[in-house]
Amino acid sequence: MTKDELKAIVCAAIDKRQKDITALGDNIYTEPELGYKEHKTSAKVQAVFDKLGINYTTGWGITGVKGHLKGRTSKRTVAMLGELDALVCRNHPDADEETGAMHCCGHNVQIANLAAIAMAFKDTNAMQYLDGDLVLFAVPAEECIEIDFRNTLRQKGKIKYLGGKEEIIAQGGFDDIDASLQMHVNPTKKTNGEIQVAGSNNGFIAKIIEYKGKAAHAAFSPSEGINALNAAMLGIMAVNALRETFKESDCVRFHSIINSGGDLVNVVPDYVQMESYVRAASVDALKESNTKVNRALKAGADAIGAKCIIKDLPGYLPLFNNKGMSSLLRNNSTKLFAPADVYDGTHSAGSTDMGDVSHLMPVVHAWVGCVHGALHSAQYDLFDRNTAYSKSPKAMAMTIIDLLYDNAAELETILAENTPIMTKKTYLEYMESIK
Repeated sequence: MTKDELKAIVCAAIDKRQKDITALGDNIYTEPELGYKEHKTSAKVQAVFDKLGINYTTGWGITGVKGHLKGRTSKRTVAMLGELDALVCRNHPDADEETGAMHCCGHNVQIANLAAIAMAFKDTNAMQYLDGDLVLFAVPAEECIEIDFRNTLRQKGKIKYLGGKEEIIAQGGFDDIDASLQMHVNPTKKTNGEIQVAGSNNGFIAKIIEYKGKAAHAAFSPSEGINALNAAMLGIMAVNALRETFKESDCVRFHSIINSGGDLVNVVPDYVQMESYVRAASVDALKESNTKVNRALKAGADAIGAKCIIKDLPGYLPLFNNKGMSSLLRNNSTKLFAPADVYDGTHSAGSTDMGDVSHLMPVVHAWVGCVHGALHSAQYDLFDRNTAYSKSPKAMAMTIIDLLYDNAAELETILAENTPIMTKKTYLEYMESIK
């Protein structure tokens, strides 16, 4: 069977499975779960694999599921990734009433794409024509939220890192994988969808910041107190005073939330806890800007005699898409989208733990335009289901075929031309250096 013939039958199989694909995506949407807690969603992936007869292992990053399809030969291994978690968006009309969780970043669509490829490759027995294996990896905890909760998991020894892919790297889950693919939904104004096949993203260092002062009655004796909330506000303003010193090319971002800002209005707050990220476009820029931010945050405490304790945590590394894999995805996407709707992206200030994977192997992380409203917002709406559940998995499936067809020749070329930014050893050393 020629490569084009194989692509055609796999795409036809995705069409035949549309009811099953969309039903899974919709079902996951109705039961959103936050990172490292995605037990129901993990069970749904396992049920799909069980029904298809796909061998899999579990426990990757607590809830992750790793399916495995063997090729005609096992020369190389390509992974298709999908993320299990949701995030908190309490104002969205479809948010979980108890937890506030909501799939307003479209990870339910990712899992549906992963399932679409699993179904199509099994239904057509496509692997008998490919010289490599396919891993179908449902991974947890991409949204780096609830940092205090995740740090507690770290302290208990249940995880090492905040992000699911980072945790799986440490566990060895990517040791047998040569290249990885993933899609992500994106807002668009186009009526028939669009796809960004390249681009880059910021990385970040996560932070838990504590300000400790001294309690006193806010009316009777405020002079006897040290206001930790004032220290926190001064620290934030000190960071704001730094912003003009950040290079535009480094794309530095600092943003924070206050988890605890005092208990009683008539008591001088003696304890404040904040969570934040320092983001930047490179590892060097991350380290440099993080040092500046820490100095400024501590200055807020120094100004009023409070104490500032900063716990830096390894966040995500910048994302770099592989040019060769992006080129293959671009060529396949032009068969599904209008030419003007297939494009290379620029640099984004956002972050993903796919960036960590991109430091170890070639990856392509596509952004598929099929939603209205900003990601992570109450206005999020998946309006273009055809692009989300049909065009997107077809583009990814055809790219997988390109990579593994004919002795995996395309992938061999990509690997020969790719120099990993880090080895697993140097990656783990970097992660442990963030204290």
